[in-house]
Amino acid sequence: MSLSRTTSGAVSRTVAIAANLFRQAVRARVLYLVGLYALGLVAAGALLPQVAANTEDKMLLDVGLGAIALIGLAAAIFLGTSAIPTEISKRTLYVLLAKPVTPAEIVVGKHLGLSAVLGALVAAMTLIYLLQLTLSATAYHLGSLLLAAGYTWLELSLMVAVALLASLVTGPLLAVLVTLAVYLIGQLSPDLVAFSQLTDSPLTRRLMEGLYIVLPDLSRLNWRNQAVYGPELLPEPLALVGHGLYGLLYMFVLLAIASLLLSRREI
Repeated sequence: MSLSRTTSGAVSRTVAIAANLFRQAVRARVLYLVGLYALGLVAAGALLPQVAANTEDKMLLDVGLGAIALIGLAAAIFLGTSAIPTEISKRTLYVLLAKPVTPAEIVVGKHLGLSAVLGALVAAMTLIYLLQLTLSATAYHLGSLLLAAGYTWLELSLMVAVALLASLVTGPLLAVLVTLAVYLIGQLSPDLVAFSQLTDSPLTRRLMEGLYIVLPDLSRLNWRNQAVYGPELLPEPLALVGHGLYGLLYMFVLLAIASLLLSRREI
């Protein structure tokens, strides 16, 4: 019974931290990014027919999904790298830790709150995206696009975990750069493997293989090109579930490390 109450208390405190961060993000007008996306998509819909003869439909599909990922990434990096350092600089983390709140609850609560913000952003931008495609009479495969948007959200949630961990290891600016570097390298993971097989240098090969093992393989969560150019190229459902579990497991490991670092940090 005591264990049940302890678990329930931990969950409620974590949810409260997440809800408070979500409210802060809304007050900070993060969701205004949706308006920026809408304006950009309308502009793209008007300009593409002028510069892309006979391919404007595919380009609009591609640009729309790519912009969702790009805007979401910017939000994930800047919100993720500032969430905990802001609490530390304002000394409000003392208040949280003075209560029966553990570092793990703080880290997980921040991650859940930021993931909820990103979920709202991705959902709103996807709705605008589908509306623009419908109004412009662009043919699209609804299921594939929704799948790509869902995995984009999972990818961004993983990047939030990277950003939270980076913010506990380095300064704010370097944390941004590290998170961005992890994203870029993660997108190129298959190329790292291919390059390691082509190089004759043992040192370079070990370096490439090490990066592939340590850094997240974000190509497992990026199905935007397949959704646009070849929905039939999407993996089988069981493989997709495996890729999703990979992202969740990697996320869990990053949050566990971040919780450990926060517990040992002198604030």
